[in-house]
Amino acid sequence: MDSLSNLLDGFGTALTPMNIVWVFVGALLGTAVGVLPGLGSAMAVALLLPVTFTLDPTAALIMFAGVYFGGLFGDSISGILMNTPGNSTAIAGTFEGHRMAKNGRAPQALATSAIGAFIGGIVATTLVVFFAPTLASLATNFGPAEYLALAVFAFIATSAVVSDSVLKGLTALLIGLTLAVIGIDGPSGASRFTFEVPALFDGIHIVVITVAMLALGEVIHIASKIGRPEDRTLIKSQGRPWLSKAEFRDALPAWLRGTAFGVPFGVVPAGGAEVPSFLAYGTERRLDRKRAKPMFGKGAIRGVAGPEAAGNSTAGTAMGALLALGLPTSATAAIMLAAFQQYGMQPGPLLFERSGDIVWALLASLFVAMIVLLILNLPFAPLWAQLLKIPKNYLYAGISVFAALGVYASSASIVDLIFMLGLGIVGFMMRRYDIPLAPVLIAVILGPLAEESLRRALAVSEGDPTILVSSGITIVLYALMTIAVVFSIVSKVRARKTADF
Repeated sequence: MDSLSNLLDGFGTALTPMNIVWVFVGALLGTAVGVLPGLGSAMAVALLLPVTFTLDPTAALIMFAGVYFGGLFGDSISGILMNTPGNSTAIAGTFEGHRMAKNGRAPQALATSAIGAFIGGIVATTLVVFFAPTLASLATNFGPAEYLALAVFAFIATSAVVSDSVLKGLTALLIGLTLAVIGIDGPSGASRFTFEVPALFDGIHIVVITVAMLALGEVIHIASKIGRPEDRTLIKSQGRPWLSKAEFRDALPAWLRGTAFGVPFGVVPAGGAEVPSFLAYGTERRLDRKRAKPMFGKGAIRGVAGPEAAGNSTAGTAMGALLALGLPTSATAAIMLAAFQQYGMQPGPLLFERSGDIVWALLASLFVAMIVLLILNLPFAPLWAQLLKIPKNYLYAGISVFAALGVYASSASIVDLIFMLGLGIVGFMMRRYDIPLAPVLIAVILGPLAEESLRRALAVSEGDPTILVSSGITIVLYALMTIAVVFSIVSKVRARKTADF
């Protein structure tokens, strides 16, 4: 009952006229950025992070709630209409979604995506409301050794799962940890990786890293491809932007199954919704083979419904893991953690006690954001697709200017702009060689926590390393990490053997 009363108080805050405006603005911006191929919700949050310094914490986080889910739906629009998913989380839904569009059923594919995102997000957020406070209270049992194990679990699981090569994933992790330790070491006062440059003594601000890696890196990557012939065309979306009763009945089981896949993956550091969305797609495809008239390969509505629900339910429970444990399980969640930190709040067990009013307003705004997105996207999804017609040279030049203005506004430092350019080139090279970005961002965010936890644990034990594996929680986390890595390696080896044949 406490959760319900707290949620009602949160709605009281979220439903004020000004905060509804912020949710609406966030939903608009998140969807608009998500539509553009290669960008997505992580990019939208990164670009808006420096802009929100002038807002109070409640308004800023409520706006990010709209961005958070808006970016996910935007990813699917370009995938369905152009066969170019805005982000990797939308790939699974694109297979059948684009076939539906080519068959003249683009509005139904977009409606299936929008309703699936709504159902997955609502179910997951409802679970977060009831279980996140409980999870936070259990997390009070975490000491420094447990937090170190949690951080290492996030590092290794993310690195092993999100890349086709474990080596590339670990390379990304190393880049992130290197960026995280730049600056003056607090306990010893020693400088690390500063090269005696005064501007580096305070480290590189997370805003600079996220905007450079996500925005500028993508801009340079796209610029390197401009001028090459492309065979992708934008399919017009005309007709009824809703589903018939028969289509709704056909999609409903897939929405529910996709939600069931996505909910548990939201609390697992797997880098995002790629794994559950593909699991949902694979399940629907296997079930389709048993039907009298298989539809997969011809534009199966279930092939859109399952992955879309899985993606948003993963995002919903990822917010719960972030709030209750301080554990970002995806790149977007990592940047959301940075948004909390810029206002002096540290997600984790004490967040519900110290900043309960803001947390419950944020949770309430997630429900509001999904309703706003459903209203925006069911009838107006074809309008969002018009953004794909903007010439890339104008579009990405504008993104570059906006990114530079955001970074400069956050610190008024020319040095930060130089760092942004350098890290943008690093982000471009990572894309060029298929090195994932999620481990970099998670390592930058959780690196300082892991280092501090390690030092505190060894200080308490007077240098005895066995304290790192002395509790049941640490043993379980390291065991889960080992299982995840082994499963990932075995799956990739089998996939390569299958490809060879």
